[in-house]
Amino acid sequence: MSSIYNEAAEWITDNWTGTDDLAWRNRIVDAGYGVPSWAPENFGRGYTRDQAREVLRAFDDARVPGGARDVAPFSEVSWLLLPGAALTDYGTAEQKERLLRPMITREWDLGCLLYSEPGAGSDLASIQTTAELSGDGENYILNGQKVWTTNGHRATFAILIARTNWDVPKHAGISLFIVPMQQDGVEVVPIRQMTGDSEFNEVFLTDAVVPAANLIGGEGNGWKVLQSALGAERRGMGEMAQVGRDTVESGENGSPASSPLFTRSDDLVEAARAADRLDDPVIVDEIMKIHTWRLTNDWTQARAKMENRSRGASPLASLGKLANSRILHGASDLEYRLLGTRGLQYDKEGDPDAYRTSYDMMMGFFNSVGGGTDQIQRNIISERVLGLPRGAQPDKGVPFRDVRKAVNRSLSGEK
Repeated sequence: MSSIYNEAAEWITDNWTGTDDLAWRNRIVDAGYGVPSWAPENFGRGYTRDQAREVLRAFDDARVPGGARDVAPFSEVSWLLLPGAALTDYGTAEQKERLLRPMITREWDLGCLLYSEPGAGSDLASIQTTAELSGDGENYILNGQKVWTTNGHRATFAILIARTNWDVPKHAGISLFIVPMQQDGVEVVPIRQMTGDSEFNEVFLTDAVVPAANLIGGEGNGWKVLQSALGAERRGMGEMAQVGRDTVESGENGSPASSPLFTRSDDLVEAARAADRLDDPVIVDEIMKIHTWRLTNDWTQARAKMENRSRGASPLASLGKLANSRILHGASDLEYRLLGTRGLQYDKEGDPDAYRTSYDMMMGFFNSVGGGTDQIQRNIISERVLGLPRGAQPDKGVPFRDVRKAVNRSLSGEK
């Protein structure tokens, strides 16, 4: 066993109370074991990700919750990593204690993103939601409309970007806040998706209030702060496990393999076997093509993690997110075709496998839109990875007040 593992295991033995309550989680945070790969000033220990995984393994082996949330699967801790990136990069010590600590302890366990608007999606810097400082300077008053807000109906808090200055170019007039969602003035309206679910919402802000102390990075710096959160989201979406992929065991101690060499595509092999097409050379070729995409994306994510940049801010995260869109669409499309006429069913009870495949095929578009569309990722890659020139920017340097703007309209028909 490594010294990191042994130290963590010993700490657990000495401190575990037998009750997973807020006092226990705060004890973990105080010891630096809640997010051990983060810097000490951010409640961590400055460990590498591999060392943090040793801490996670010690907690898992002891069957004790709450340790090493920074290296847990992205789908489980996205509402820590996204605001965490913004707060660790730009938050004050007071903001970290007041806002970040409850995210690590899971006191605030579910957030949402108040970014996009009906008239500001891919061109996110064109947002028109306003944040105006109150007369006493204690609060900002929020008015506007947001859309595509996942979990907005259940969230405790939100990362919100709003316009605080209309007399400067669009990127310069944006500020970022951590906003309490459970308050008067925040109305959440569900949007029905093609899957039949309603995870996405419109959010209408009418004189909603956010404390001025929840402004992150200073007024007018929201676009820069936002890049930390967006980078963490893109990296997480890029490395998120694909449909049906397995976690395999490796190493002398039997810990989950962290090496990208252990990618597998058993989901596609099993789908081909079930369809009696495993000996079809065309199908085998498609399986290997998708397997190669998965493996290459794992290598890209490993490179992104090795870069000494703020969490998730590497442009390589855009490569991973874009690649994962192709992987998700390619894998679900192949599984759908292997179903034959069964794929026409969308019956969770009657044919669960066909239902899951159709659901996954539709939900693949979430990765292609959320966190910045595939087209936006291509722009980022062309400019920041390949060094290609930027396209025409007719509104560059123009005060946002003078820029032509889209008209915001409700997508749910409720407003």
